[in-house]
Parts: sequence; C-alpha cells; structure tokens
Amino acid sequence: MAGVATLPADSSAAPQSPAGRTRRGRRWSRTTVEERVLGVLRWVVIAGLMVFTLFPFYYMVLLSFRDLGSLLQEPERVWPAVSELTTSTYRNVLASTGSGGQGFLRFMGNSGLIALGTVAVTLAFAIPGAYAVARLQFPGRRQVSVLFLSVYLFPSILLAVPLFVFFTRIGLRGSLAALVLVYVSQTVAVSIYMLRNYFQTVPASIEEAAAVDGAGRATVMLRITLPLAMPSILANALFVLMIAWNEFLFALLFLVENRPRWTVSLGLSQLAGSIEIPTTVLMAGSVVLTLPIVVLFFASERLLTGGLTAGAEKG
Repeated sequence: MAGVATLPADSSAAPQSPAGRTRRGRRWSRTTVEERVLGVLRWVVIAGLMVFTLFPFYYMVLLSFRDLGSLLQEPERVWPAVSELTTSTYRNVLASTGSGGQGFLRFMGNSGLIALGTVAVTLAFAIPGAYAVARLQFPGRRQVSVLFLSVYLFPSILLAVPLFVFFTRIGLRGSLAALVLVYVSQTVAVSIYMLRNYFQTVPASIEEAAAVDGAGRATVMLRITLPLAMPSILANALFVLMIAWNEFLFALLFLVENRPRWTVSLGLSQLAGSIEIPTTVLMAGSVVLTLPIVVLFFASERLLTGGLTAGAEKG
C-alpha cells in the first residue's frame, strides 16, 4: 500500500557472504584437531618403527651383495652402485667345502631335517596331551599345567652337561636324532600349554553334538576339534620350527666334532669366529640363516591369523 512505510531490513538477518561462511567453517573442534594430529602421528610412528626394524636387515643384505673392495673404501654407503654388487659371497657360502666353500647348503639341509623332525614329534605329543588337559577330568588336572611351565624355570645351560654325558654314554652324541630329542624336551611343555588354552576356546557344545550323533572321542578330536584348532597348531609348529632352526647351544655340544652334520647356526658361529672370513661372506651366511624363517612366516601369516572358529556356533 502506498501509505505504509517500508522498514529497513535488519542487518543481522542479511545473508552472509561465501567468504564469511568459509571463515566460520574453518573453526575446527577439539575432537577434529585431535583426530588429525593423532592420525599424522600414527603414521609417523609406524614409519619410524619400520625404518628402525627393517634397516638392520636391509644393511645386512646390502653387505652380503657388496664387493669387498668397495666396502672397505666406503663402508657407510647405503645406496651402492650396481657395478659394486656381486653374488660371489653366496656362491662361497653355499658351495661345499671340497669346492672351497663354506658348505652352508648341507648345513641348511641338516637344520631343515632337525627342525621338521622336532615339529613332527613335538606336535605328536603336544596335541593329545593338550586335548586331554583341556577336556578330560582327572586328579591333578590343574597342577599339570603348572608343572609344564615349571620346566622353563631351569635355564638350558643346567641341562646341557647331564644331556651331554647321557647321550655320550649311549652312543648318540653327534647324531641328528639325539638333537631332535633334546629339542622336543625343550618345546613340548610350552606347546601343550599353548594348545590347551586354545582347545578350551573351542565350544564344547560342538563336540557334545557330535557325541550325541554317535561319534567317539577320537573321531571328535580328529574331525572336529583339530580342524577348528588348526590356526593354533600352525602357530605352535612355526614357533617350534624357529626354535629348532636357530638353536645353537645344544648343536655346539652335540655336533661340533662332526662338521658334515653341523646346523646352519653352528656354521654361522664358526664364520663369525674366524678372522680369515670377510664380512661380506659372514653377512651372506646371516641372510641364509634368516631368510627361510622370514619367508615361511609371511607365507603362513594368513593361516596363522585366520579365525577358523568364526561362526562355528550360533545362538
């Protein structure tokens, strides 16, 4: 209407410009700041730990491939030229002693036989023993687990001399079978304890359902419990394999006088104690000792971390 005056619009209700909205939107909350800062710090810490962990192994591999002459001139270089790299150190390490090498290929075969034999015998005793402790009721059931762990209260050096004397008198010192028996005695107790804890997590109702259907104890264990416990069994197998592969004390006591039966850890110690062996050859031997376990671990990582019991029981 013509007679009605128009009031001026309130300046506070006027629409804000895009620049003003942008400045207001840039105000981060405390939670946002913490998430962003912690997100950056997380990756910084992960990167630092990876460098701290992987750099020694990288430098070891690098030294094993470098030419000895260039290494003596510039030992601090971490990015050598391609012309400085050589595989002669690995040929020297793996070649037989008759060919002028160190014989590590045979040492690896001995270590492999000992490690696989130790794993097989340990699991053959540990699986039924752990299942019995986890499922069967018998007097002293709880005390047995404590006795298993009490084995590790005694250091290996205390058992070294009695075992050395015992196997010497029965004529087994210097044999690989004696070393397997020693390793089994060192690993079977902890394997039973670890497997027992995993067997207890397997739902007992699954075994009871199989028993109602007419399955016996052995059938339940072989066809139901063991497949469900396979991640733990593989983890124990890898644990025992690493111990048997890297063990040095008993290998030195039992096999030092018989070089053709040396293990790879014993052969590496002899390289480290010789002033005639170049550093590059020693690093090549270290890679040969370490690489099989690293490859085996990453190859079995999915099986070790797989939860095969997920969804086994519903309701």
